[in-house]
Amino acid sequence: MTALQDDRAAIALQALAEVTDPASVGELVEVIEGEPGVRDLVFACRLPGYVGWRWTVSTTQVADAAPTVLEVELLPGEGALVAPPWVPWAERLAEYRRTHPDEAGPEDEDLDDEDEDEDDELEESDPDALEIDGVEFEDAVDDDETDDDETDDDAADEERTDEDAADEDDTAADTAGEGAPQDEDAAWHDEGGRRS
Repeated sequence: MTALQDDRAAIALQALAEVTDPASVGELVEVIEGEPGVRDLVFACRLPGYVGWRWTVSTTQVADAAPTVLEVELLPGEGALVAPPWVPWAERLAEYRRTHPDEAGPEDEDLDDEDEDEDDELEESDPDALEIDGVEFEDAVDDDETDDDETDDDAADEERTDEDAADEDDTAADTAGEGAPQDEDAAWHDEGGRRS
């Protein structure tokens, strides 16, 4: 690595430290020469869940100026976005049971029987009842609430009727006065802007 590459690697690592934990940056994998004066420094990624991904830092150096960073990005490497090979469910389950022998056993069958008993109890109970922590709630609405709702609806209907009647009165007054100017300015506009 040349002195220029050392300078660029140093500023690339500083730029990466601004966007990620330095522990998530691995070794320098490659240097890609793009346009004249532009180099991409590619570092391995150590973030969990990002196997095969690479940190890429684009740097440039113009004339006699010091190298500078153009952009920092995390990009997938070759095969990083490919799903792992498919394994049938039976094989995955068998592997799980081998690695977790304490969790699978005849006790699980007893739990399944208890679940079925609870389901039967729910089916036999009142279909309109809801039970939470042993307290049964009926699915009916309180009569007082129903009466209040009806009263509110009646009051709203009366308000609408009053508003409709007021609108009709306004409309009748407007049509009755058609052709007759209502004030001096209206008369002026009706006569084409001439005052009489």
